[in-house]
Amino acid sequence: MELKPISERFILHWGEMGSRWGVNRSVAQIHALLYLAGRPLEAEEIANTLGVARSNVSTSIKELLSWKLVRIVHLKGDRRDHFETSTDVWELFRLIVEGRRQREIDPTIDVLKGFLDNPDLAAEDEGAQQRIRETLEFIQILTTWSDEMLRLKPETLMKMLGIGAKLSQTLRKSNSSE
Repeated sequence: MELKPISERFILHWGEMGSRWGVNRSVAQIHALLYLAGRPLEAEEIANTLGVARSNVSTSIKELLSWKLVRIVHLKGDRRDHFETSTDVWELFRLIVEGRRQREIDPTIDVLKGFLDNPDLAAEDEGAQQRIRETLEFIQILTTWSDEMLRLKPETLMKMLGIGAKLSQTLRKSNSSE
């Protein structure tokens, strides 16, 4: 597969953004390639297209599979595994949010709850205790809101985001005129 200039720049940029988000650059680039290709690709084609080692592709695909961002598919007459990702940006967003929540947010909630249930908390400064409670409450409110938003159909969510942006602009304008 030969990449056209815009696709190549998209993939390179996605790799850069991935590394800023704590994702290996190759993992992000492979995901971007699969997203733009819109069809299943086998590992050798991915390696050749991106100019990366086949072993790097295997490792990256395993990570993408663990995030549920890539699926293995089989094509008639071909014994090799092929890989594809969704081309629905909302589905990808939902999968990424759910994956990050499972890996980052849920463990933090568990740790904070553990602190609040620990009898040793009484020995901590009252201010520290309060900030731990507030942090847990804040994270729980955000995750509840996020869960509700992700349950909506994409069209409904887009309308809500548009309404929310207009409401925010209106509130900001009214606050600045006071």
